[in-house]
Amino acid sequence: MIGLVGCSTTQVGSGSLPNPRLTPGETLAVTVRDICSPGYTKVVRQVPAAVKHQAYAAYGRLPQKDICCEVDHLIPLELGGSNRLGNLWPEPYDIVWNARVKDRLENRMHKMVCAGELDLVTAQRAIAADWVAAYRRYEGGEPTVRRRQ
Repeated sequence: MIGLVGCSTTQVGSGSLPNPRLTPGETLAVTVRDICSPGYTKVVRQVPAAVKHQAYAAYGRLPQKDICCEVDHLIPLELGGSNRLGNLWPEPYDIVWNARVKDRLENRMHKMVCAGELDLVTAQRAIAADWVAAYRRYEGGEPTVRRRQ
């Protein structure tokens, strides 16, 4: 059985945020209409394996199943992020502020942008500057940790 346990995470663990020199965030020239079109991310999701390897190498990491990592887009595709190296980093799974938590924020912000509740450029800047702070603002509070019981 998996239970949800609240967790105070005022400290953000190593690996939660990318190195801003290596991964400042990059966008494509897209509109709200583009990113809100059904199937948009499937059309643009094309990160070559060589670029993923470059992202791991830049951070001195190696892929390890369920630990490290997902090569993730800092500015997600659903908010107009690019597949270029400057928008990618190996985001861990084995920390509280992990890739799955960031996915929740990405989905929330995409819905808000498509509903006209949040400007696209504002969303891009917020997630690129500090996605954890953006999570706290737009998703609300701290992530819930799933633990096996």
